Amino acid sequence: MQQASRLVVSNQFGIHARLADRVERHRSHVWRRPVPEHSRRAFAEAERWLAGSAEPLILDAGCGTGASSLLLARQFPGMRVVGVDKSHARLGRGLARPLPDNLLLLRADLVDIWRLAAAAGWRLMRHCVFYPNPWPKPGHIGRRWHGHPVLPNLLALGGELELRTNWELYAREWSAALTLHGRKTRLDIIDDATAPVSPFERKYLASGHRCWRVQATA
Repeated sequence: MQQASRLVVSNQFGIHARLADRVERHRSHVWRRPVPEHSRRAFAEAERWLAGSAEPLILDAGCGTGASSLLLARQFPGMRVVGVDKSHARLGRGLARPLPDNLLLLRADLVDIWRLAAAAGWRLMRHCVFYPNPWPKPGHIGRRWHGHPVLPNLLALGGELELRTNWELYAREWSAALTLHGRKTRLDIIDDATAPVSPFERKYLASGHRCWRVQATA
């Protein structure tokens, strides 16, 4: 029997008081942390795979096993899908082979890929952030993607951004951060339990959790 998924527990009850300050600071200061060579090699692999392609691009950020990436590749056969996750143990686990020709699963640090892709001028059709990154303690606001220095690089990739989560406050903070960047956002409750986009969402919905979706356009 599958173990029930736990709700996110936090002693933070509203949007973080320092979120706006962090977002504005990261907008005004370029993040200059060196990119490791292994990340550059992984990005070069993606560049070779995309070379010469005119097909629209979807990025599945932090894709876990890649199940959601496979779903996207099947759903959008006329687009290229790149799924990125840093875990060798997770990536590709349980997926039937061969993978579709329009899908690349890339083992890499997502933060580095976001930065390298922005620097290389990647422009996305869709940007999917389906996997959990809660860091629920208030002191961890800088580890949540919307409070992280990488957010400007992430948003520089353009396209329709879609985030899914089972923590309402996380969704609301994302929406607030995106609004500060001039993005038009929509936050709603996911009410279709029959079509989860990721193993995490499937587990959340099976456990009776309410899930939220944030959608944003450039």
